[in-house]
Amino acid sequence: MQNNVLILDFGSQYTQLIARRVRELNIYCEIYPYHKIPDDLSGFKSVILSGSPFSVRAEDAPHPDLSKIRGKLPVLAVCYGAQYLAHFSGGKVEPSDTREYGRANLSVIKDAEPLFENIKENSQVWMSHSDSIIKLPENAVRLASTTDVLNAAYRIDGEETYAIQFHPEVYHSTDGKQLLENFLVKISGTNQTWTPGKFVDLTVSELQDKIGDDKVVLGLSGGVDSSVAAVLLHKAIGKNLYCIFVNNGLLRKNEFESVLDQYKDMGLNVKGVDASARFLDALKGLSDPEEKRKAIGNTFIEVFDDEAHEIKDVVYLAQGTIYPDVIESVSVNGPSVTIKSHHNVGGLPDFMKLKVVEPLRMLFKDEVRRVGKELGIDQTLLGRHPFPGPGLAIRILGDITAEKVRILQEVDHIFIQGLRDWMLYDKVWQAGAILLPIQSVGVMGDERTYEQVVALRAVESTDGMTADWVNLPYEFLQKTSNTIINRVKGVNRVVYDISSKPPATIEWE
Repeated sequence: MQNNVLILDFGSQYTQLIARRVRELNIYCEIYPYHKIPDDLSGFKSVILSGSPFSVRAEDAPHPDLSKIRGKLPVLAVCYGAQYLAHFSGGKVEPSDTREYGRANLSVIKDAEPLFENIKENSQVWMSHSDSIIKLPENAVRLASTTDVLNAAYRIDGEETYAIQFHPEVYHSTDGKQLLENFLVKISGTNQTWTPGKFVDLTVSELQDKIGDDKVVLGLSGGVDSSVAAVLLHKAIGKNLYCIFVNNGLLRKNEFESVLDQYKDMGLNVKGVDASARFLDALKGLSDPEEKRKAIGNTFIEVFDDEAHEIKDVVYLAQGTIYPDVIESVSVNGPSVTIKSHHNVGGLPDFMKLKVVEPLRMLFKDEVRRVGKELGIDQTLLGRHPFPGPGLAIRILGDITAEKVRILQEVDHIFIQGLRDWMLYDKVWQAGAILLPIQSVGVMGDERTYEQVVALRAVESTDGMTADWVNLPYEFLQKTSNTIINRVKGVNRVVYDISSKPPATIEWE
């Protein structure tokens, strides 16, 4: 890739939002931890320094060597990045009297500055910092202020280095996208060539060069990511792609059969493998979420190893890994702290002699859908809600049994079908049911019951990195609750999860 943007991650919860906003401008970018700056910067047109939970005044504050970057590439320093440049370049950063968090307005903007072209005074921005720049660094020119923050933005004379104390990547900064476009296109001269069509052409060519005439086995899940990966690989290598859809016993009700039917018209070579007993056996007695994920991941690998041996001369294992999987699974000292492990990230054990190919590894979920549309995949499949790789195992809190899976499959089916019937499915990013490890007292007829509790979860999001709970109609929730309790033996209470991400995650485990 050429015309890349390098984003150095200092640990901000917003770093991935920066990347998404850059991609929305049809510009390719990659995130690197602050202490792992690439040796070769020749492919990058500019650099963005992210925010951070650290204070630049702390002894353990991130302090990378930017000598290969400053003065050589255009730099946009955001929040911590702006304070970092000030603190280590002759300026002064001190604690704010009050934490500067939330909406603010640019009360002053310096005239004729390219960073603020087409941005007017009083533009709303989003602040999130407890320190403030009291004195600007050497050779700095103030570009903008708010009522409470004098040095809200500045640039360094003699360099294409810009710094802002607010976050342009969040939606609350109303002209944030314009500011990023000003920096990336007008100042840095980056071409806006990152499009779905360009990605397909480039990736198909790269896959053909990498794979040649070798055979590839791919695990299909029925979801968007693996389906797009399959069609992309099929376009590149045709009959040399062998797809396997595994029933891990943790799928939604009737999903194994319906997904196999769905793939019949896509021209893919697909084999269905029912390994549900094998997975349930591997999960027996496990309650810890990470242990369950690892058991499922290991069993997936074992199943694929067995099936791959049935195909002569297979060289590659393809996976539908996407960029958030990669970022969340990379743990460094501070940035990108691991939230959970992903069963399709991290390589293969030594006994499995297959190379890994991940054609979607650098895409966000919304980009995967756009690529799928470019490939002509049916919108019904592209619009399908995300479903976790470990399946219902991480929606059953505690240990896994066949009976618990049965209960949750029935509950989930009623909930999801209800969303479809009420024309709510496409208004929701992701929905599902969670079986809680508690029982509650109930009354059915004249009998006292002591049965399971289930939680319903529905969120709206763009890419799953942040999410808000969906305000579903009370009438829908009432009908769904009644239907579940009346039809699913073993459940006597239904609750609705109204937590957003952050602080909660979309899944409960």
